Amino acid sequence: MGLLLAISGMIDKVSELVGRVAGYLVLFCCLISAGNALIRYTFNYSSNGWLEIQWYLFAFIVLLGASHTLRMNEHVRVDLIYGSVSDRARLWIDVIGITFLLLPACAYLAWLSWPVFELSLRQGEMSSNSGGLIRWPVKFIIFAGFALLVLQGLSELVKRIAGLLGILQVDTTYEKPLQ
Repeated sequence: MGLLLAISGMIDKVSELVGRVAGYLVLFCCLISAGNALIRYTFNYSSNGWLEIQWYLFAFIVLLGASHTLRMNEHVRVDLIYGSVSDRARLWIDVIGITFLLLPACAYLAWLSWPVFELSLRQGEMSSNSGGLIRWPVKFIIFAGFALLVLQGLSELVKRIAGLLGILQVDTTYEKPLQ
């Protein structure tokens, strides 16, 4: 279990780093959006490339930030039961959810997205919009986001099992969204 926890720690560090990058991409996206609006209204000039890079960055933010969100225990969940059970029951709910829902779904989506990325890269796919961007980077991020989510899911599974065995103290605190 020690080796698995060490690997889990490395995965957590990767997710934290990728999450930080996603956070900076939010700033970068805002700056591009503001700059694009300023240029469009000041100089009456615009490019589809600037609009598309914002969409790409949004995809990068969501897909790369998902593994960090899972690591922070901030992902969406149905808290109908989760909020009213013991910590041990929460660990079991997490183990079952990760094993039977998260990992299979994300692994399948990563597997499905790889050929789409590969074809786009091989064909040099471009946006159909005038001045648009190449498409393969955003298609790769779909694969990478789900692959990172699988890795983080495995990390969380190891930690939850260690928590059930009494080897590790796992914080299962979950705050219901205020909305």
